[in-house]
Amino acid sequence: MFTESAEFYDLIYSTMKDYPREAAQIAGVLRRVNPQCRTVLDVACGTGEHARLLAAQGFDVDGMDLDPAFVRMAQQKHPAGRFFEGDMSGFQLPRRYDAVLCLFSSIGYLQTLDRVSSAINCFREHLAPGGVIMIEPWFGPGVLDPARVTQQVGEGNGVRVSRVTRVEVDGRFSRLCFDYEITDATGTRHASEVHHLGLFSTEELMRTFREAGLEADYDPKGLSDRGLFVATVAGA
Repeated sequence: MFTESAEFYDLIYSTMKDYPREAAQIAGVLRRVNPQCRTVLDVACGTGEHARLLAAQGFDVDGMDLDPAFVRMAQQKHPAGRFFEGDMSGFQLPRRYDAVLCLFSSIGYLQTLDRVSSAINCFREHLAPGGVIMIEPWFGPGVLDPARVTQQVGEGNGVRVSRVTRVEVDGRFSRLCFDYEITDATGTRHASEVHHLGLFSTEELMRTFREAGLEADYDPKGLSDRGLFVATVAGA
C-alpha cells in the first residue's frame, strides 16, 4: 500500500498527527478500562511510532503490519518489542495480550465487513483475560467529500516531500489517491499511490463487535476526530 512512500511516512505524518498526545490518551483509556493492562499488540502498527511511545509509558508493546518495510522500521524504532508481518484478518501469534490496538483507520483497508469480522474475532483470540480491544475506524458512508483536495508537506534531513490527496467514493468503497513530489540531493521525482478503504457505519461496526461476543463503547471524537471503539469480552 505504501510502496512509494514508506520511507517518508514519518516525515509526512509528523505534520498532521500528534503522536505523543495520542499515546497519552490511549494509555489513559487502557488503564481505565483494564487497570492491570501491561502487554499491548499494535495491529497495523505502521512505523511503530505509537508502539515506541506506549513503551515509554510503561507498556510492553509488540506490533504487526502487512508491509515488511514498516515491520523493519518499527523494529528499529522499538527494539524491545517483537514485530511480525501479517494480515490483520487472519493471524496467529504465540502470545496473548492485555490490549489489542488497531489505529489510524487501518481497519478500513479490510474493505468488507466480512473481513472486519474476521479481524475482530482474531483480535479477540489474542486477548488475555480481562483484555481490551481499541479500534479507530475510517469514515462512514456519506461523510467523505470527493471535491476536497488536501496537501501535506514534510521536510527533514535534506528531504522535502509534498503529498496531494484526492478522495474518490464508489458506493461503500473509498479510494485515496496520493500524488507525491519528493526532492532530495539527487533531484526531484514524482510518485503515486491509490489506497482502497471500505466505508462502514458505526451501527455496522457495533453489530460486528456484538457478533464476536464483545461489548463496545463508541467515542465519536476519539483520537483524531474519526471516532474510537473500545471493546471487552461480553460478560467478563
